[in-house]
Amino acid sequence: MKTLTIKQPYASLIKENIKEYEFRTWKTNYRGEILIHAGKSIDKKALNKFHNYNIEYPCGCIIAKATITDCIKVTDEFRKILKQINPIVYENIINSKDWSGYAFKLENIVPIESIEAKGKLSFWEYDYK
Repeated sequence: MKTLTIKQPYASLIKENIKEYEFRTWKTNYRGEILIHAGKSIDKKALNKFHNYNIEYPCGCIIAKATITDCIKVTDEFRKILKQINPIVYENIINSKDWSGYAFKLENIVPIESIEAKGKLSFWEYDYK
């Protein structure tokens, strides 16, 4: 199954249905199920911002399944939408006017029992049953 490695705390925010968009500089035409892999690196500044959420932030493991339903070009208009959805979670994208990239819309997010795995860049395959 296609798998996407995401830095913590963002992977756990997705797992907990708090974050519904994942951002990349590259576009995807893929629509369908993916696994969410929590990478080994941690954005410590962001982790401090979310310490009150009282969730775990495991690293180096697959923690959820989700469905990519859309890939949206991040524009000033889309930043306004993100600000309405959750200005704390999407603060970096909202405030990065010079960043250009894409938002992968994630739906049907389901936590799974953690599976230890080494991550990779871009999409990568994991034999999930």
